[in-house]
Amino acid sequence: MKEASAALLIIDMINKMDFEGGEDLLDYTLPMTDHLIELKKRVKEKGLPVIYVNDNFGQWQDNASEIIKECLRSPGRPIVEKIEPENDDFFIIKPKHSAFFGTQLEILLNQMGVEKLILTGVAGDMCVLFTANDAYMREYDLWVPEDCIASESKEANEHALQIIRRSVFADTTPSKEFDLSEFMK
Repeated sequence: MKEASAALLIIDMINKMDFEGGEDLLDYTLPMTDHLIELKKRVKEKGLPVIYVNDNFGQWQDNASEIIKECLRSPGRPIVEKIEPENDDFFIIKPKHSAFFGTQLEILLNQMGVEKLILTGVAGDMCVLFTANDAYMREYDLWVPEDCIASESKEANEHALQIIRRSVFADTTPSKEFDLSEFMK
């Protein structure tokens, strides 16, 4: 396994969006997805790992390909089609809000020597926020690009970003303004 100083986490972007509030989340996520796709491209050009961490939707026997197929048959399809994982991306299934809770994520990051995380995805005020908190408690340096997370409302997203800045001391500089090479040092 290749060592890396940093990794990109893409949280819950493979999503059905078929829940109450899902239509609003879909509306806010669609424009953000283009920023995330561009960031993913930059991250891969630097040789950093991309790790999808995704809800299992209560399907304990499903694997990544089955979750993707299910989401392609749902309202979330336009996003899934744009940001579907590539063969060299990692895919971790999570049972709760945080990417760390009940998953092998911490073991994978330790094996790769990752000390810095780029957190992206949905919902900013839930799963991204909980993951940021758990990453901070594990002493990762964090960048949460404000243009690469989305919530059900702009207000909820901004509130999450305020907490992320204040409580876990993450940088929230937009993706196009951030020096990725400097972050990797």
